Order: sequence, then C-alpha cells, then structure tokens
Amino acid sequence: MRKKVAVLGGGSGLSYLLNGLKQYPLDITAIVSVCDNGSSTGILREEFNIPAVGDIRKVLVSLSETEPLVEQLFNYRFKTTSDLNGHAVGNLLLTAVEEMTGSLSEGIEALSKILNLKGKVVPLTEDNVTLMGEMMDGTIIEGEEQLTKDRRTIKRVYYKEKANPTREAIDAIMNADLIILSMGSLFTSIIPNLICDDIVDAMSKSKAKILYTCNIVTQPGETDGFTVTDHVKMLNKYLKKRKVDVVIANNGYIDASMADKYKTLEQKDPVIFDSENFKDYDMQVIGDDLVTIYNNMIRHNSLKLGFHIFFYAMNN
Repeated sequence: MRKKVAVLGGGSGLSYLLNGLKQYPLDITAIVSVCDNGSSTGILREEFNIPAVGDIRKVLVSLSETEPLVEQLFNYRFKTTSDLNGHAVGNLLLTAVEEMTGSLSEGIEALSKILNLKGKVVPLTEDNVTLMGEMMDGTIIEGEEQLTKDRRTIKRVYYKEKANPTREAIDAIMNADLIILSMGSLFTSIIPNLICDDIVDAMSKSKAKILYTCNIVTQPGETDGFTVTDHVKMLNKYLKKRKVDVVIANNGYIDASMADKYKTLEQKDPVIFDSENFKDYDMQVIGDDLVTIYNNMIRHNSLKLGFHIFFYAMNN
C-alpha cells in the first residue's frame, strides 16, 4: 500500500517539490495556501470574491500527467490592451469551475480529471482571506504581495479574517503517514498554512511525523541571515504543541559567482547548514547536495529531494 503524504505550502516552492515527488509511488495530497493577492490572482479575487487561484494553478500543472501543451495552456498569459491582459488561462479556468460548481474544491476536482493528476490538490480554505504582517518596527502590512515587496523584517503574520480550513485539508492531515512542509517563502507561503488554528490542531492530533524541506537561499525581509535551525525554530513556534521531526537541507556547494549574483541582484544568501546547532533540536537531519541550476537560477534537485522523502516515508 502506498504511503499517504500531505504536503503543505504555496508558490513555486510547493509546485517544484511536487514535480520531483510525483515520480515516486506515494499517495500525495497537496494543501495549498490561498492568500496571494498579486497580478491576475488579485484581480480575480477582488472581482469574484474567491480564494487565490494562482498557486493552485501551479500545483495542478506540476502534478499533471497530460501533454506538455496543456501545461503551456494553463500557464499562458494574455498580452493585450483589454481587461484580459496578464491573466493566466489556468486562473480563468479555475475561476470558471468555481462559479459552475459552487466551490473551489469541487472545481479543482473537476479539472483534476482533465489533467490526470498524480495526486490530489485541495485549497487550505474556501474563504477569501487576507494575509496580514506585523513588521519588527510595529508597522502593519496588509496583503501577501505587499509583504513580499516590503523589505522590512517580518515579526509575525496572521489573517485579517478567520480562516476555516476545508474538510479535505483536515482529512488529509489526519490520514497522512507523513506531513511535509514544503520549501518556499517562509512567512508568505508556508506559515499561512500554520496560522489556521484547525490545521495546527489536526497536526497536533496526527501520529504522522512532520518533515520540512528547508530553503536553499534566504528571502529578503522574511529570513535574512537564517540558518537551517532558524527556519526550524520559526516553524516550531507556529506548530505550537508539535515540532518538526525531520528536516532535509542542502549541505552542498553553491558556486561563488552564483551566490554573489543572488546577493547583489536579489539580496539573498545561501542558507547555512549549521550542524553545530542540530543537537539543540530533537529532530533528524538529512543533509545532501541538493543544488541544481535551472534557467540560471538556484533550485532544489527535485528528483533527489523526492527520493529522500520517499525513502524516509517508506522506512518510518
């Protein structure tokens, strides 16, 4: 019987992880945060009063086993002088099926059949939630896009409205053999799943281990100067009763010229593999060279990362 894994996250980090994970015989459920308010997604949220669909589109594409043309179609953005300008076709389709079925979850299920998914995709919530951030200087920022663009250090994030999780998300966590917290922007992609009280409560009741795939580089304003254990410490704060049981982190070399490029252009630094601090945390650490360069950008080797997750799931 295949092991059941519940993967929580958002943004490109989650979709990239799933690209590798789907290559292994696992029963995957992706729980996607829905608080993005930028570009096409933000416009559709405001007009139709729906949760963010952009990250869901990315995850659907990453788990899809259909022709490459379908992926290109879902990600295609109109370039025009009309109101369609900038909208991704997949975002429009998700909005349409949400309107047709009456819920985003049912709309995703309908599209999943067309896309022949190697896994299940569920939204964190059906509510149109707004991510809020309190900065270290006390300023309150409203909106995920605004938080991402603001370079001040984030102290904490929370929702403006109550976020009621979907039944499918709770069930996936309660029935999982392994719970995975994806790599990605810590405060704007991963933690938005953990500020939903019922989700954290379900994780506290679940017997499944919690595995975190740590970022390779830091995020300006979110994790400046963070080491591997700094990421874990922040996640543990939001997990409350539960803690991260195992972390997969990069201990491989990043080319100096590439690291300098990230430092200069994006204010990002390699996340330090601070093995001397691991003893202070009751967790297993799986270190490996996970770096690959894709389109001249630092990325996780998703196949190698997926193998580590698969191997751990099968042996624990």
